[in-house]
Amino acid sequence: MLSRRTLLTAPLAVGVGGAAVFAGVQEGVLPGRARMHRALGWTGADGTIPDVAPGPIISGSFVSAARGGVRTGWSLIRPPRVAGKLPLVVTLHGRGGDHRTFVHELGGPQFLAQAVSRGVAPYAIASVDGGESYWHPHHGQDAGAMVTEELLPLLAEHDVETRTLGFHGWSMGGYGALRLAGLLGSRRVRGVAVASPALWVDASGVSPAGFSSAAEYDRYSVFDRQSDLAGIPVRVDIGREDPFYVAVRRYVAGFPASAHVRSTFEEGAHEAGYWRRMLPAELAFLGSTLAG
Repeated sequence: MLSRRTLLTAPLAVGVGGAAVFAGVQEGVLPGRARMHRALGWTGADGTIPDVAPGPIISGSFVSAARGGVRTGWSLIRPPRVAGKLPLVVTLHGRGGDHRTFVHELGGPQFLAQAVSRGVAPYAIASVDGGESYWHPHHGQDAGAMVTEELLPLLAEHDVETRTLGFHGWSMGGYGALRLAGLLGSRRVRGVAVASPALWVDASGVSPAGFSSAAEYDRYSVFDRQSDLAGIPVRVDIGREDPFYVAVRRYVAGFPASAHVRSTFEEGAHEAGYWRRMLPAELAFLGSTLAG
């Protein structure tokens, strides 16, 4: 196993002539990170959307006061041929996405149908527009409050259980899912599964799209707050070629040994092919927590 020191100093092994370019691509400063890693064979196989019939999907929108009056779209996915009230998972999209990303690009309805056909206890999944505020108070919007104070009451009218729930998310939404699960705590949250969460160890390199200042990062960071997830089963998946890899490994290592945490560190980049590949395991994990 590579030590933390080895991981942090690995770029020094690159030849001097190409070191600056390589490092720039690694940090996302220059374009082509995923393309370079794919060419080197580092990203693993893409997940593919199952060729199965999805269950019913209900979509709508509402004007969100928490998001400053922005019209906010949402979708609710149910597995095929399952009637009655179902447990609920809320999935949070990454930066640049919206509620349709999980439905169409990641194939959430088909993956849910496949999971239930394989014996996973049935549940519904809701996706919702969160803009680019990183699911916390930012630039006059609070997409996290929109989820807890507006979306959940709305979904309660659609034959799903909202008093307890699970969270899922990827990239920006992975961070958001960890944060909201910690805010609601184990009395309401049965499980959280995230892929490639956008995490930074400290405020020095954070995305200005998500954090305006070091003080904002300190206020809303999930680092050093793993205790907020006490009693909640957690799954964290991150690809080894993901720019957030080192930070996420450090975050996972910060949980106490007694915590219910499952993590994987496979080949993979920060892209939809990896997120689709991890979805079957993540949905099965959430199903087991909701059924428990």
